[in-house]
Amino acid sequence: MNLPAFESYGDYSSSNYGVNSLKFVMPNITIYYSYKTPVAFRTWETGLVIRQNDWNTTTGKHLNWIDNDHSKRISGLEFEELLAKHSV
Repeated sequence: MNLPAFESYGDYSSSNYGVNSLKFVMPNITIYYSYKTPVAFRTWETGLVIRQNDWNTTTGKHLNWIDNDHSKRISGLEFEELLAKHSV
């Protein structure tokens, strides 16, 4: 079976909260989620693509765990277009 692997990222002191910061690793793409929302992804072609924080401080913390370089972040619209293109 070729199922995606998943694990939490970040630094929660309790594993109960780790379910809110998961990354799913598939053969051609890794997608990072904050709660149920994809907020970053990585492919061999794109490298890390991370969207700007349009939510709150918790999602901001998740984004910083993925990469704290704010200059790399792109708009939500651009992120969604790239994710759709590369997750096919």
